Amino acid sequence: MSGLLPSLQGWLTLPPPVLFLLPRLWLSALGTTAAARCPTPCVCDNLRAHVLCLNGSLTAVPNTIPELTKKLDLRGNSFTVIPARAFLATPYLTHLDLQHCKVERLEEGAFRGLGRLVYLNLASNGIALLYQESLDGLSSLQQLILEGNRIEEIQPGAFGHLGSLTVLDLRANALVYLPDMVFQGLQVLRWLRLSHNALHVLGSEAFAALPALRRLSLDHNELQALPGEALARLDGATWLDLGHNPITYVAEEALAMASLRHLFLDHASLQDVAQDAFARSPQLRMLDLRENQLQGLPPLAGAGGLVRVSLDGNPLLCSCLLRPFHRWLARARVQAEGACAAPPALRGRSLNSLKSPEMRCSRLRPPPSPSAPPEQPRAGGSRQCPRGCVCSPDFHHGSCENRDLREIPRDFPEDTRLLDLRRNPFRTVPPDAFLGLKGLVSLHLQRCSIRTLHPGALRGLESLVYLYLTNNHLSTLAAAAFEGAPQLAYLDLDHNSFTHVPAGTFRLLPNLISLHLQHNTIGELAEGDLAGARGLRWLYLAGNAIRHIAPAALAPTKMLEKLQLEGNHLSEVPTAALRGLPALSELKLSRNPIKHMGDGVFLPVASSLQHLYLDNMGLEWISPHAFTGLGPKIRSLYLESNKMSNIPDMSNFTGLEILNLQDVPFHCDCQLLPLHRWINKLNLRIGATCGSPAEAQGLKVKLSTTFQTCPDWGQGEAGENNPNKTKAASKPSKKKRSGKPPARGFSKSRA
Repeated sequence: MSGLLPSLQGWLTLPPPVLFLLPRLWLSALGTTAAARCPTPCVCDNLRAHVLCLNGSLTAVPNTIPELTKKLDLRGNSFTVIPARAFLATPYLTHLDLQHCKVERLEEGAFRGLGRLVYLNLASNGIALLYQESLDGLSSLQQLILEGNRIEEIQPGAFGHLGSLTVLDLRANALVYLPDMVFQGLQVLRWLRLSHNALHVLGSEAFAALPALRRLSLDHNELQALPGEALARLDGATWLDLGHNPITYVAEEALAMASLRHLFLDHASLQDVAQDAFARSPQLRMLDLRENQLQGLPPLAGAGGLVRVSLDGNPLLCSCLLRPFHRWLARARVQAEGACAAPPALRGRSLNSLKSPEMRCSRLRPPPSPSAPPEQPRAGGSRQCPRGCVCSPDFHHGSCENRDLREIPRDFPEDTRLLDLRRNPFRTVPPDAFLGLKGLVSLHLQRCSIRTLHPGALRGLESLVYLYLTNNHLSTLAAAAFEGAPQLAYLDLDHNSFTHVPAGTFRLLPNLISLHLQHNTIGELAEGDLAGARGLRWLYLAGNAIRHIAPAALAPTKMLEKLQLEGNHLSEVPTAALRGLPALSELKLSRNPIKHMGDGVFLPVASSLQHLYLDNMGLEWISPHAFTGLGPKIRSLYLESNKMSNIPDMSNFTGLEILNLQDVPFHCDCQLLPLHRWINKLNLRIGATCGSPAEAQGLKVKLSTTFQTCPDWGQGEAGENNPNKTKAASKPSKKKRSGKPPARGFSKSRA
């Protein structure tokens, strides 16, 4: 302290103008320190404590991010794994964005130390499993976005440390089943979004730990019945969306939700609704039943608070049988939306315009009676649970996981819908292994040392939709193995021993949508391999040894939307094989040794392609006409980590949201001037740097001054980028510039 006093006394003797400048000097020094720590591919806003590292091909979270950073945007990088304690150096973060980062796994404790974080966005990654401690340490988190991953399983307790979370977004994942208490710990959650999954089984206590939930989105799933028991736990929910589920019937008192006000059951398969279906939801105000198969409705007893019912798009039969419902509408003062489909004299008439005498039954054949509710099997069916296994009659789930079983057990309850037999050394699946399980929807046989799937192995599984056979020893499959399972839509054969796709295997699977064959040793895709897979939409072949794809190999898959071929041995783009794929929107060719790319290689899919991955291939040359046909529809293009020195004109790519040109050694001479100009007009971070000539090496293409010697430099250039402009040329132009100058306080790291 004694050493400090002389310094203070010295400052006090300074002239007033110098004293006035001291705070600014301190701030400048702090800014310089922060700028020096800004990681190479990032932009650091020191005033607002924001850091942007967009589309930079980072493979690890930088450890030199300024400690006081509050908002960190890492979109478009390549992390694969978020390791434990990855963000310990930035404890003041409140917002973290990790969208489109190719994340596949969150290690336990990945976010430990982020006790101030309120917003975490992990959308559009490849996360398949949430471990118990994956989200540990996020005690202040309020919004968690996990949309667009591959989450199939959530371990119990995964959300146990998120006591402040109010919004959880799990849309567009691969969830099939929600076990009991899966959301335990989310005491203040208000909105849970589970749309666009494959849910068909909900544990009766799946929502038991959500006392504050107000909105639940379950639309676009595979629910075949209204999950009344699970929903009854949501006493405070006011908004429920069950639209776009194959629900055929709503039974008596099926929905007991004391606070529910808005219910969506649109675009389902409803054929009948019981009279007192909503009698235990007294606060219901709006009921959406659009686009179903309802010919009519009974008076809805107990729904005294109902204000509006929407029946648009239903085949309403406005005969005398509809009179009781019509009278109830008038008596209860409920507004109804819908129009008659029959009889012909009333076709097109709105329900509100009808008079009772017009609704006659004379000279009409009796209408077919609405579908009665399917007869419910006795709890557990007529059979007991096999010894050593666990069966839940409440949500029709059977499990014998990791019990060292050598043979597939028999005598599961007949109403079993999900059967988990993982981690048992079965080695083989014999014929008729699952007889009697006509209602089984999902079958898990991962890590069972299976070498043979015998013909008839799945016989009798007429409702099977999901079959998981990953991490086994299968090298071949006969089509007869799938006999009796015609509804199979999702088949997972990753990490087996296939050296080729067994020809004709899928001819008995007309409803196959998704086929996973990653990480086998397949060397070729031959004509006939995919015969019969006419409904296939997603084909995953990453991590094989494919050198050749026959021109007609993909011909049967005319509905294909995603084709993933990364990490194979292709030496050229399989242009001929892409013909006849009018719906292909995503093509991944990353990590294939394709050195040259000729004219029009993507022309067969140019009208539909939106996402193109050409990164990490060692590309040395791209023809000026390689991208012919591609244009406004392309939303993301990945070209990072290649070896070409120039790229074709892409000025027609007006719809780009992501463009990655990181780690490409561009030759920054006058031939690259069109790219330089185009980059200057983009509001994207693309990471393009000069590899040559020597004086430009390492500089951003956007900022390099080597282009100033070009004959047509200055034509179309932004004024602030041309230091050689004359005074007259430096006057402000009335023409709107293509980009904004950096905000005050930004410190951009040097490349």
